[in-house]
Amino acid sequence: MPRVVVRGTGVASVVLRSGESLLFGRAPHFALEAGPGRSALTLPGCAPHVSRLVGELVVGADTVTLTWLGAGEAQLSGLFDAPGGARRVIMTRSVSALLDEGENQLALLRGRIAEDGGLADLLISVDVDHDRAGNAGAPRVSGEGEETRTGPGLVPRGRDWFVALALTEPWLVGKDDYPRPPSNREIYERVLEWHGYAWNLQRAQRVDDAIRTISAIAFGVRDDPFLAQHAGRLQNIRFAVARRAAETRLVTARDLADVERAARNRKLPPPQASSGHPVAP
Repeated sequence: MPRVVVRGTGVASVVLRSGESLLFGRAPHFALEAGPGRSALTLPGCAPHVSRLVGELVVGADTVTLTWLGAGEAQLSGLFDAPGGARRVIMTRSVSALLDEGENQLALLRGRIAEDGGLADLLISVDVDHDRAGNAGAPRVSGEGEETRTGPGLVPRGRDWFVALALTEPWLVGKDDYPRPPSNREIYERVLEWHGYAWNLQRAQRVDDAIRTISAIAFGVRDDPFLAQHAGRLQNIRFAVARRAAETRLVTARDLADVERAARNRKLPPPQASSGHPVAP
């Protein structure tokens, strides 16, 4: 029978067995329905943009399922006995994942208020003693409690938003093995192609400034790699920023599809006049 142990900084460990479930988030008790084996866990130190209810763990007869219910994103890492080795999955609303045997780490991206007032990832550890999992439905959510605020992000269709889209394009289209992040010139050309106006991004410093802004939002000031001492190449930092921006969904594959479609429509030739009917001036 499965045995699951949930641990986190500042919270007591919770042990779940077959037939039991756990709701967790900034203030999850509003969604807790009376019934045997159902419990809720409040995560301390959550940022105000973290949903009151972010997820549910359900332990079945032979399986353990994590269903993500929050508005933000989290990264699920199976560390030990995942089939084929360790894995990483980005959890977004309505996504369910089958937890691996051993330790699974769940990181709520930019979900915790750090001591200096900045944002940091909130880590939860889920230990499972079986290697399979099942499915679970989302619990009822009422309108009670404090509303969830909007998390940090980029202004849609602004300069930094387009730079983030060009920077993360390899990750958004599934080319995770792309050998390097896009160069400043490539970013400028992509933005110009998509938007028709590139905010003077032909100047490399403008691109660098935008990437620093993206990094501060994606990582939070506390973990911003540009503010930390580093001995490696700046290209390595750019690679990390691109991946993090994609993981935190500052821009999405849908955004990329939208701008590609808009660019194609903008380039369509004017309609041809039919025979004997000239185009009106």
